Amino acid sequence: MKTWSVPAFVRIVEVGPRDGLQNEPGEVSTDVKVELIERLADAGLPAVEATAFVSPKWVPQMADHMEVLERIRRRPGVSYPVLTPNLKGFEAARAAGATEVAVFGAASEAFSRKNINCSIAESLERFRPVAEAAREAGIKVRGYVSCVLGCPYEGEVKPERVAEVAAALFEMGCYEISLGDTIGVGTPGKTKVMIEACARRVPLERLAGHYHDTYGQALANIYASLELGVATFDASVAGLGGCPYAAGASGNVATEDVVYMLRGLGIRTGVDLDRLVEIGQWICGVLKREPSSKAGRAIAAKRKH
Repeated sequence: MKTWSVPAFVRIVEVGPRDGLQNEPGEVSTDVKVELIERLADAGLPAVEATAFVSPKWVPQMADHMEVLERIRRRPGVSYPVLTPNLKGFEAARAAGATEVAVFGAASEAFSRKNINCSIAESLERFRPVAEAAREAGIKVRGYVSCVLGCPYEGEVKPERVAEVAAALFEMGCYEISLGDTIGVGTPGKTKVMIEACARRVPLERLAGHYHDTYGQALANIYASLELGVATFDASVAGLGGCPYAAGASGNVATEDVVYMLRGLGIRTGVDLDRLVEIGQWICGVLKREPSSKAGRAIAAKRKH
């Protein structure tokens, strides 16, 4: 496969308010969630994943999904995708004014059964009516594939398996497929092989990277993806989030670190890094934790001196 030119502009999908907060042990107030989403959009992020229309029994933190989506002040040109694992979730999201939804599959059979209680094939069948209903309603659908570089139960995941799931989501109408290294075990070489396999089945410009930083490889994996021409990446402010199914798994790559690296490469994002650092400091203060972002901590420390 030929090497593509590195993109001049990268679109960052901010997943902190959903993926970052969903496993927080203490309840995060609706007011805080709404403020976080609005501040992130105001900092120039073009897409802010707002919430998840899932059962409060499984994800109590997202129980206020309807109120969050209805209350946010929507900035023109910014998308606010929400997770909708099934038709019931989709209908509720549409009623709350969703204009973009996301479905969440896996490239690992074991992870699919543990995470969403069904096989990969069953999950795809569950998403099909969501994609059809969204198309009829004029609502965009984004597809997630988790465990693209490894599974906590199965170990290595074959790139061809990832490509099959990505292709199935694309064919059912997902405008973009986000490839998730859920437990953060990927390395740049393996990341490239996986993306190349997916790009044989899905147009490269329809692929996005979603890398966790468990082994400190997330930025390296983004760089490897950039070299192949991938121009969309998911990231979470202050590195919030993690995977409850992966022992010791740290959160998503920090948005501040991604923006800092891209800026150093001369790649535009449209994101105000200083404002982003302030948001990371603020939300971590609310959650009573330290930001995971190295760039964020360094920039904040520099300001104090």
